Amino acid sequence: MELTTVAPPAPISRYLNFDRDSWKALRANTPLLLDEAELASLRGINEQVNLREVEEIYIPLSRLLNLHVAAVQHLYQARQQFIGSPNPHKVPYIIGIAGSVAVGKSTFSRVLRASLARWPDHPSVDLVTTDGFLYPNRILETRGLMRRKGFPESYNQRLLLRFLADIKAGLPLVSAPIYSHLHYDIVADAAQSIQQPDILILEGLNVLQSPASARNASRVFVSDFFDFSIYLDADAATVEHWYIARFLRLRETVFQSEASYFHRYAALSAADAIEVARNIWREINLANLVENIQPTRERAHLILEKDENHAVQSVKLRRV
Repeated sequence: MELTTVAPPAPISRYLNFDRDSWKALRANTPLLLDEAELASLRGINEQVNLREVEEIYIPLSRLLNLHVAAVQHLYQARQQFIGSPNPHKVPYIIGIAGSVAVGKSTFSRVLRASLARWPDHPSVDLVTTDGFLYPNRILETRGLMRRKGFPESYNQRLLLRFLADIKAGLPLVSAPIYSHLHYDIVADAAQSIQQPDILILEGLNVLQSPASARNASRVFVSDFFDFSIYLDADAATVEHWYIARFLRLRETVFQSEASYFHRYAALSAADAIEVARNIWREINLANLVENIQPTRERAHLILEKDENHAVQSVKLRRV
């Protein structure tokens, strides 16, 4: 009897894959509503986002999100009709942005916010970063966590979850703490006011964190409040290069201020600054990326894969 070899079934992918050309074709007739002057004001240090990137990556994404927001609002209205609620409160659509330090989350979030706010119906769009939900330095120092800043345990998760719950509850005014990158600490007695936006973008390192064990499976996590989530991805060696380049640029600018927490680095030679930046990256940021951030990538609805020039080369859209 002749035995036949049956090939194992091909793995089922949770994502639809698009190269840059196939993704930009999804723009359809969506217009470009940002100009070069506006884009220049949104760029971060060492992040050269240009209008071509907006046209080919952000506009198709904006179109997709426009469709998603409309569908979610329709579903919510149907649910309110079912339960007989005559005056449904406004429920903001929440978008989570995740990825490594120096991968470009801040610039991406600002450009996305500007793109969404220019839809024809002019929705209100707020942007909040999870930096404001870090514990103050005095608490991190007491707990021995200053060199774990940005790791999950360095955040006031209870405060962040309360903030998101209040946003989803439709409260008319919700406050978020403010973080100063100059002082590397929470700004005491300062807050960002969020007043029932149509869309809220929440940007942070660990926003896609999931239960680490079965014991924690019933806990509420930040990502439970997201309607859509995006992960910015790039090769770790490339992100290290971006981090060092950004550090050198900050050494020439922000670090020169005596008010800067990192003023001590301003006088370093270029060679010494590169060495310091490389050590910080490898001991802290790379460790956080490998241990906590990268493992959450497959939980995102959309993964944007960037090349060494910060240009998105491929897009993965989750099927469901």
